[in-house]
Amino acid sequence: MADRLSPRLRAVADALPLQPGIRVLEIGCGPGALARELVRRVEPDGHVLAIDRSGTAIDRARSSAQREVADGLLDLRRADVETFMLEPGEPPYDLAVAIRVGVLDGRHPEGEEAARAALRDALVPSGRLYVQGGDPLRELAP
Repeated sequence: MADRLSPRLRAVADALPLQPGIRVLEIGCGPGALARELVRRVEPDGHVLAIDRSGTAIDRARSSAQREVADGLLDLRRADVETFMLEPGEPPYDLAVAIRVGVLDGRHPEGEEAARAALRDALVPSGRLYVQGGDPLRELAP
């Protein structure tokens, strides 16, 4: 099956400052289409961790990204951003991207501070956070 990326997600990927070798955290990955594209843009030495609070979404993403997971370029984890923590020994990420994630796009402001605190701990000190909105993204301080 040919990989297809929607124009909306292609615009998101194009707007991110991606380069080979960086570590990217995708929040709210859904079925994994953007995660697979992020891998293509950071390989061969980069890494993507895609998280989603839905176990069904993670299962779908895992099914569609078998090569990327097997190659060690993509990890998938069931987690919500408000309580996300790096695993022991896991290096921090260079950037995070969240598309349609309510606690970061203003739809659920009650969880925003917890989400940003978790991201501050998960990103390198110069790490950047991008969310939906703007043209097509806007950058937030983690």
